[in-house]
Amino acid sequence: MKSKLQELVAQALATLAGQGLLAEAPADHAVQIERTRDPAHGDFATNTALVLAKPARMKPRDLAQRLVDALPASPMVAAVEIAGPGFINFRLTEDAYHALIPEILARGPDYGRSQLGAGKRVQVEFVSANPTGPLHVGHGRGAAYGAVVADLLAAVGYSVHREYYVNDAGRQMDILATSVWLRYLELCGESLGFPSNGYKGDYVWDIAATLHREHGDDYRADALEVFRGVPPDQRDDEPDGDKEAHIDALIAAAKRLLGDNRYRFVFELGLNTILDDIRADLHEFGVDYQEWYSERALTESGAVNKAIERLREAGHVYEQAGALWFRSTDFGDEKDRVIERENGQTTYFASDIAYHMDKLERGFERVIDIWGADHHGYVPRVKGALKALGDDADRLEVLLVQFAVLYRGGEKVQMSTRSGEFVTLRQLRKEVGRDAARFFYVMRRCEQHMDFDLDLAKSQSADNPVYYVQYAHARVESVLRQAADKCMPVEPSRGTVNLQRLSEAHEQALLRSLSRWPEVVEGAAMTAEPHQVTNYLRELANDFHTYYNAHQFLVDDAELRDARIKLILAVRQVLRNGLGLIGVSAPDRM
Repeated sequence: MKSKLQELVAQALATLAGQGLLAEAPADHAVQIERTRDPAHGDFATNTALVLAKPARMKPRDLAQRLVDALPASPMVAAVEIAGPGFINFRLTEDAYHALIPEILARGPDYGRSQLGAGKRVQVEFVSANPTGPLHVGHGRGAAYGAVVADLLAAVGYSVHREYYVNDAGRQMDILATSVWLRYLELCGESLGFPSNGYKGDYVWDIAATLHREHGDDYRADALEVFRGVPPDQRDDEPDGDKEAHIDALIAAAKRLLGDNRYRFVFELGLNTILDDIRADLHEFGVDYQEWYSERALTESGAVNKAIERLREAGHVYEQAGALWFRSTDFGDEKDRVIERENGQTTYFASDIAYHMDKLERGFERVIDIWGADHHGYVPRVKGALKALGDDADRLEVLLVQFAVLYRGGEKVQMSTRSGEFVTLRQLRKEVGRDAARFFYVMRRCEQHMDFDLDLAKSQSADNPVYYVQYAHARVESVLRQAADKCMPVEPSRGTVNLQRLSEAHEQALLRSLSRWPEVVEGAAMTAEPHQVTNYLRELANDFHTYYNAHQFLVDDAELRDARIKLILAVRQVLRNGLGLIGVSAPDRM
């Protein structure tokens, strides 16, 4: 409806331009059409006359009148009124709303989709959690949010590339490999004090057990030799210890005692086991990617050195104390950043610069990164690096997602990946189901704090939003089964036949809700706000449940029955479309 009104106003503007009142008519998409907040003001309104009054050298109300006079006749428009300083309000005919139903039934899963994005290439990178442990419920929110943002963009015509950046290099991976090896040594019978800064989850034991089961004592070393010369850990009985120096020394010992090949084997075993688990976990959560992009590949391909050289040639790096620094303060950062250490190793930030340089070189017109909210300080740093490279930093959009806080029985669940005390995404799925998890995760703006109530997510009541929406779909299916049991025909008639019988207030409300769906999809996609979809689905479900409780559908009056069946079939289709966009099923029975 909105797009059709845009076309009408654009045609009127073209007429005025032809009359010399306007220098040129704006394109259809430049015409702003919005729904009115108060039904007394009609269904839609435009401020076009206010926007164009100055260049047209006319008073807004005078230009509004010219626009109204130039509007082509349309069967969907019942009345046009000028209000206030120059707003134009449109009232639509009932036939315009009735025509929605055959359109929805004909378009099916495509109703609400558009070509607004015109095939432009967009990359969405999300989750990208370090492969040092299983995904926990905090990662789940970024996974659900990123997946829905990508699907929304695809729904409005963008060509979307979903990507996971695998941090398979660096110190955290060395800590994981060393943690696996130390647990392996314990399984071999060695007695040792496990480092406070190591990874302690049961999954580390599982990987170590695999190493021990398949290779016996092949990777064994004497614990006394492993810990020889290692500085003390920081513990209750060693308050003056240094946990960072302790774990770094153990990493060095592992590399020395195992040698390059055997250390690399342990490293790859830990990495691949966890990465395979993450892939499987995300797939079961309905999240899949076109590409898993390796951080190590950036170094191996020479991309990191290329990025550093480009920064050097542009004069944005300097040497100090044997290290190479990027002048990030020139681009709004609080301090300059090391990109190559004194030992010649490049930093994580250097890899990130190279990765984003590579993203833009791959030709994406828009790059969306979805990060945890704790990375907010990293945003100007990366954008500054792109500017320093001479790239268009505005092509990069970073969306920050607050971690979810889990509650069970009213008590907050504490989580820490390093200590191994956390609820995994897999455990969450098993407890509340994929549907509830996906729905709950996208019910709030990404930057808003989120409390995830496990008890509510599992409840079968109207208070549980996902249950409430799915139940609306199941109720439509129940009506169709009842019709079959009563041998009542429910095959809908073609076109708008009998739809004039939909005169009840509840039916009018449903028709107006259904008409909003394409606007909701477009708005949610362009603002990266999946919660607009969940809010809409809850409102549509409420309208349907209210209608269901107030009226009978399988009435003896065949024409009225036909009209109502077509209406609820349209509701069913839009519920399916909306639930599908957020990765939630539409069950036939509840």
